[in-house]
Amino acid sequence: MQEDPEPVETTFELTDTLFARAKLEPIDRVHLWLGANVMLSHDIDEAIDLLREKLSNAEANMAAANEDLGFLRDQITTMEVNTARVHNWDVKRRRDRQIAKAQSSQS
Repeated sequence: MQEDPEPVETTFELTDTLFARAKLEPIDRVHLWLGANVMLSHDIDEAIDLLREKLSNAEANMAAANEDLGFLRDQITTMEVNTARVHNWDVKRRRDRQIAKAQSSQS
């Protein structure tokens, strides 16, 4: 059981604009929603350890995703630069062709 035998009064969010007030009785177990209609009961210390582990994994996954995004940004920049170079080369090639055509028609 919790050290404090008194119920705790709290306010919690139901939706973005709707809050409710509740009195929570001291407990020694919590239920964690795992998804897919699965909920497991854990001791409080066990649940805290599990949630800390999940948070650590989520932070590591977020760091990896941010690294991947950085790599993709670099690749997009490289692609845009190369596309601009090809476009500029094509513009120059067409201009050179027009100049050569104009010079051959004047001769």
